[in-house]
Amino acid sequence: MLAGREKPQVLIIDNAADNITSISESLKDKYGIRVATNGKVALEVAGKTIPDIILMNVSIPILNGYETCRRLKKDQRLQDIPILFLTTGTGKENEEKGFALGAADYITMPPSPPILLARIRTHLALKEARNTLLRQNHLLEEKVQQRTRDLSIVKKASIMALAALAEIRDSETGRHLQRSKLYIKKLAEYMGKTEKFRHSLTPEKVKSIVLSSPLHDIGKIGMPDHILLKPGPLSKQEYEMMKKHTILGRDAIMRAEKLIGGAETFLSCAREIIYSHHEKWNGTGYPEGLAGEDIPLPARLMAIVDAYDALTSQRVYKEAVPHEKAVDIIKSDSGTHFDPDVVEAFLALQETFKIISKKYTDYGGCTPIETRCGQQRDPG
Repeated sequence: MLAGREKPQVLIIDNAADNITSISESLKDKYGIRVATNGKVALEVAGKTIPDIILMNVSIPILNGYETCRRLKKDQRLQDIPILFLTTGTGKENEEKGFALGAADYITMPPSPPILLARIRTHLALKEARNTLLRQNHLLEEKVQQRTRDLSIVKKASIMALAALAEIRDSETGRHLQRSKLYIKKLAEYMGKTEKFRHSLTPEKVKSIVLSSPLHDIGKIGMPDHILLKPGPLSKQEYEMMKKHTILGRDAIMRAEKLIGGAETFLSCAREIIYSHHEKWNGTGYPEGLAGEDIPLPARLMAIVDAYDALTSQRVYKEAVPHEKAVDIIKSDSGTHFDPDVVEAFLALQETFKIISKKYTDYGGCTPIETRCGQQRDPG
């Protein structure tokens, strides 16, 4: 309240010399005194000195008390200063007008010194209590924001740690996860700006999708090495086993969600991506054969991201497909393998995909079971 000053500062705004003298005599031992004799000067003095409390006669010249009060309350630096109107008598209507403008109290002139001191002391204490509460709320808000940041870091670390397990099992994964996050971020952000998807791909939803995307193949942790790391074609039986990575991954996430508690957690988006990113728009995918918009939107985004990275990445069993050919393949599968809306967004962003692919191409791309659009290699 004192802002480094020895005494609280009181600004007296009155053009009557007797009122100024009597009030000053009552307050001078406990308060610093500033004086203004009209509304215009009052605004200048208040702006320069930032008083702790203002005593103002309603009938001051140039700008009356009501107009001066209104202007004081419009100034962000001055709006929290208590204003006590000094009046020789006022009706209910005038009091209501003053309070509506932000006045803290009315004091009838001439006031007795004990009453004047008590009123000032009370309003200064209320002001200090409000300031203390604001400071506490600010500190609490900072703590909440820090806690939110900490939880966000924990989420990211948890997801990346889980995703790293899949990388450890599959030496060919390389920068697939890094590229996939960048691809899906661009795709989701672009679609989130369209009228059709702006409600389903909000900034928060996009963050969740990007954060979850590295977990899309986490279920491969449960695959035997002789299948996961096989350099040649998979047999039909091996391929059927490999398809179960979507179920294993989904089940692992569901167990984690159960421990966290609640039907919706930060892992819910990951669960959708893991379980459904091999579904196809025409219903011929796995594990459930979902079709169209029954496939969760995050999984439909991941399907194209995964396919593009699979096509443009070199593997021991195949050469990388040129970007232009990969684009043609995905375009031709619009409405069969892929959601046409997502394909349309992909085509609009194809040059961005190409740049990301080249920039992060050091170690190759997708998993050993995927080639053209995420389909199996010819079983041996």
